[in-house]
Amino acid sequence: MSEATRIRATAKDGLTEVKMLMQHEMETGQRKDATGNKIPAWIITNVEVLHEGRTVLEAQFGTAVSKNPYLVFRLIGGVKGEKISVLWTDNRGDKRMDETVID
Repeated sequence: MSEATRIRATAKDGLTEVKMLMQHEMETGQRKDATGNKIPAWIITNVEVLHEGRTVLEAQFGTAVSKNPYLVFRLIGGVKGEKISVLWTDNRGDKRMDETVID
């Protein structure tokens, strides 16, 4: 199981800035191990971010995304105390959901 996604959400002047660091190895499937065998791909494939239960961002990741992806975006609205949730799924079927409250 992966570590928690670090999420920070800050509301100011009618916008909420969301910053998140997703803890994931993001192996491309192109590298080889010490014995010369390819290391199987292991990547986050889908990301969904919700604000108070409403989807505000959906993304599909591929092999070009680096280890421990960092994502920053802004959304219109959001006030202190409301909830931001991030859900992601990887190509092995592992899922993770983490939440934070807007500052």
